[in-house]
Amino acid sequence: MAYEIKLLRFSSGKESTLGALFKLGKDEKGVTHEFLCFTLEDEHREKKVMHETRIPAGRYQITLRTVGGFHTKTLAKYGAGFHKGMLWVRDVPGFEYILIHTGNTDDHTSGCILVGDSSQQNLTKDGFIGASGDAYKRIYPPMAAALEAGQEVWISVVDLG
Repeated sequence: MAYEIKLLRFSSGKESTLGALFKLGKDEKGVTHEFLCFTLEDEHREKKVMHETRIPAGRYQITLRTVGGFHTKTLAKYGAGFHKGMLWVRDVPGFEYILIHTGNTDDHTSGCILVGDSSQQNLTKDGFIGASGDAYKRIYPPMAAALEAGQEVWISVVDLG
């Protein structure tokens, strides 16, 4: 069985997009949505601007990326006991190396998905998510463990407005 997460984008501002990330599951009543954290991405654009545009809505596979600067930096920060590779959102049309990682503002993303435990509205202010490291340390281990166990991990990105 695949490990499924869903990103519901709920606020698109001038500089950023806020969302909520859920883990999908099933119980006797049907599909469940367990809240994991808030997300922040770049803003929506009809035409992509490098380092300034969020990825299109869709369903994407996540794998571990064990090379590159983010991997090296995150490995040094969290250690090999925790960090197994970056959560890499694959095969996004028009984008390369989209990762799920820590950060607080749109300045910390180049199309990637940032995670955090708090969220500040992005309509009259710049978008912000806080306690990013705490959220990452909580959501990363089960996804990395699923990938290491040979499970597929998928993310569905949905625009609500």
